[in-house]
Order: sequence, then C-alpha cells, then structure tokens
Amino acid sequence: MSALILIVFLGAAVAAMPIAHALLVAAMAAAATSDRVPLDLIVQQMVAQVQSFPLIAIPFFMLTGTLMMGGKLGVALVGVLSALIGRFHGGPAQVGVLSSTLFGGVSGSAVADASAIGSLLIPWHKRLGYPAAFSAATLAAAATIDILIPPSIPLILFALTSNASIAALFIAGVLPGLLMCGGFMAACWWVGRRRNFPRDTASFDGPAFRRHLLYAAPAVVLPVLIIVFLRFGIATPTEVAVLSTLYAGGVSVLIYRDLGIRRLNDAVMQAGLATGVVLLVIMASAAIGWLLTFDQMPQGIAQWVQSNVHVAWLVIVLMNLLMLFMGMFIDLPAAVLLLTPVFVPMAQAIGMDMTQLGIMMVVNLAIGLYTPPVGTTLFITSALAKVKVGQTVRELGPFYLVAFGVLALVSYVPASILK
Repeated sequence: MSALILIVFLGAAVAAMPIAHALLVAAMAAAATSDRVPLDLIVQQMVAQVQSFPLIAIPFFMLTGTLMMGGKLGVALVGVLSALIGRFHGGPAQVGVLSSTLFGGVSGSAVADASAIGSLLIPWHKRLGYPAAFSAATLAAAATIDILIPPSIPLILFALTSNASIAALFIAGVLPGLLMCGGFMAACWWVGRRRNFPRDTASFDGPAFRRHLLYAAPAVVLPVLIIVFLRFGIATPTEVAVLSTLYAGGVSVLIYRDLGIRRLNDAVMQAGLATGVVLLVIMASAAIGWLLTFDQMPQGIAQWVQSNVHVAWLVIVLMNLLMLFMGMFIDLPAAVLLLTPVFVPMAQAIGMDMTQLGIMMVVNLAIGLYTPPVGTTLFITSALAKVKVGQTVRELGPFYLVAFGVLALVSYVPASILK
C-alpha cells in the first residue's frame, strides 16, 4: 500500500496537480485497492486532524501579518532600514534580509513574506539599478527566515504532529533565525562589494532615521512581546496569536489610522484563503500519514536504519538528505506533516531532542522553498522581478552556502538552539 501511495502521489505531482489534491488522490487510490481500509475511516482521520486547539493560532498569525504589513507600517519599516544600512555595499539587499527577519515576528509565513516584502523592495532595487535576478534571489532566500523567527506556522504543524512544545520550538528558532539573517547579510555585502552593485549614496540623516524608527517601532516591539509572553508562560501560543491580532488591529486604528472596512475585509479574506490552503494540506497529509502508519512504513524505516546504521551522525546525514530531496518537490507544510512521523522514532533512537529535530527539519525544508523545481518563494520573487527562474537560481549560490552552514550547526550542535 505504501508503494502505491508513493507512485500515485509522484505521478499526480509530476502532472502539476496541487500538492493537497495529489495527496488526496493517493489516499483514495490506496483505500480503493485495499479491503482493510474503509473510505469513511480516512475521512474521519482527515476531520480529526484539524479539530485541534493549537491550529487556531494559524489564521490569527496570518491575519496579524496582513494587518501589519498591508498598510503604512511596511513602508515605514523599509524606510528605517534603508536609512540605516542602505549606504553600505549590498545595503539595499541587506534591507530585504532585515525586513524579512522583522516581518518574521509578525506573520510566520514565508510565502506572505516573499509577496509583501518583494512587492515593496523589488521596484526600489530596480530604481537603484540593482540586478533584478539578484534582488529576487535575496528575497526568495530571506523570506525563509520568517519561518524560524516566532511565530512560525511550520513549527506549529511540527508540534501538532510530534507532540512537542510550541513555546519551546518558538524560542528555539530565534538563534538559528538570527544566524541565518547575519549570514545572508554578509553574503549580500560580499556580493555587493565584489560586483560593485549600486547603493543609496545619500548621507545619513539622523533626525529622519529617528522619525522612521519611532514610526516603525510597533513592528519591532511585536516579536519581542511574543517571545516574552511565551518564555515566561504569560499566555499560550494560541492566546498569543489572538492577542497579536488585537495588537495589530489596535496599532493600525490608533497609530497609523489606515484600517478601514475595505482593508479589514481584504486582510480577513487573504488570511482566510491562506488558512484554507494550509488546512487542506493538513487534512490530506493526515490521511496519507494514517495510511502509512497503518501499513507500518515509518516503523519499518526506523527499524531498517537502527539495524544498518549504528552511528548517530550518519543517521542525521540520512535524515537531512531525505528532507532536502523531499523539500525540492513538496511544499514545506506538507513535507513537515508527512516526514515527522517517519523521523520521530529515528530521532528518539539516537537520543535527539524533539525541539532540535523540529528546528533541523524546518531549516532543511526551508531550503526547498527557493530550490527548483517546486520552490514557492523562488517563483514568487522571480515573478515580481520579472526574470526567469533560472536567472534567479544562478544568483542563489552564496545563500545556499549560508543555509547549509546553519543547517549543519543546528543538526550537530544542540547548543545552537535556545531552550
């Protein structure tokens, strides 16, 4: 049955069927050819998976992101960062990296980050004379920082599947996210200096910078508040999600005064549509995951690894290679939901902490978001920059090096993950 699921799923994916639909087709094919699995039981598993209180955090974090970045705040954030570092080598690209890092404390979605930040920065980069392909590459890679800096939707999904603590995962993602941010900024500086990219030559305007900083302060404060509330147990992750939405709405109404009925409706619609996509993937992945578990595929893989691979570091290498391969073809939420049941027993066998496994998995699969052939942020930023995907991929080399460096660190140095 597991082999049939894999064959049908790969065939549907190659035929360019949406991932959630491909998973559902594979589940139905397995049920139809088996006399041991009634179809109504698969439907029950799909529905049961989304009857989870922690999942309420997903639409609220998405709504927070659309409220905060859909108005004046996004422009203010770019303004303060460009005033701070826009004059340095690769400075405009570094502004994109920092914007994504700060936006990561608002939305938790790499796709939302790539769309929002890309639409703001790519036209600015073009006006400066920046290579469009490099701008697209920078923002495609930087958008993945969003899913490490809390809140993170993929980490919520990992916690749902592995029974790990969402609060512990959120706190653990801070340091790898900051390391990724620093590494990407260094890559932008190095490339900008080597290729003499254009930059903003205006002299530093202290009063203007302070004015921009004060105006953008609500965006900087929100991720700090989220971490403080989770770290000290003031609120649960779901409660933090609701509070962050109320905060975003209050800031938009009282400070920026740009939240009308039309923009509120647009924000709710965007968050609702994005949540629907995620929930459909969760339901389809639940069906596949239950079928594979029923067929004892995860246990079989774990037993094979334990019998044939006796060195912990080699087990980690095998897990990373499989995740890298799967991440190239399957979108990140689906990959997290499908691979977590496989890797949890393998990680437990080598004594790996679930928090470390979650961070390793998200860092790894995030690379797939800007790796062809199915790189979501890669396609978004390339479309915004109006360049071919191949041109963007050729500019991604330094960012891949940084990402693999951070991946190696979180895989083999548990101290790099805050607890």
